Amino acid sequence: MSRIGERMNEMTPPGFSARNLTRIALLAGVYAILTVLPPFSSLGYGPVQVRFAEVCTVLPFFFPWAKWGVYIGCILANLASPFLLWDITLGALASLLSGFATERMPNPYLAPFPPVVINALMVSLYVAPLSGLGYLPTVGYIALGQVASCYLLGMPVLLFLMRNPGLVDGLKEK
Repeated sequence: MSRIGERMNEMTPPGFSARNLTRIALLAGVYAILTVLPPFSSLGYGPVQVRFAEVCTVLPFFFPWAKWGVYIGCILANLASPFLLWDITLGALASLLSGFATERMPNPYLAPFPPVVINALMVSLYVAPLSGLGYLPTVGYIALGQVASCYLLGMPVLLFLMRNPGLVDGLKEK
């Protein structure tokens, strides 16, 4: 390892290698891009939303470091949100909590469940009153969007990773 790489590893907190910090940064960038760039941005915010970037929320099932990439990416993406401070704080926190729960799911078919439930319940807490809508309808709208992102898009990603254990092993924390 180069001297720079050794120095970076000395400066990172335990469990965070330079390699994983790079992975986290790349995933954060992917999440942010999939949320803020057209045509994705038109569906990424508001009471009725389908964030294509939420496909990334299933990754902590295989890669615990991925929850941090989703969290940071969510913060970055929410800089463009009409609910700016609410989304940056509570929305990103919902994503982080989802990541912690996803990595603890007993099987990949349940991995998309925490992001669906946690985001629907938490994000609706501020989106509903800020949008002038009822809480329960907003929970339903956000849950439907999360099902589309996490199950319809995320499940094929998980199945692909299950069929490619070499790829999973290569991206695990070392």
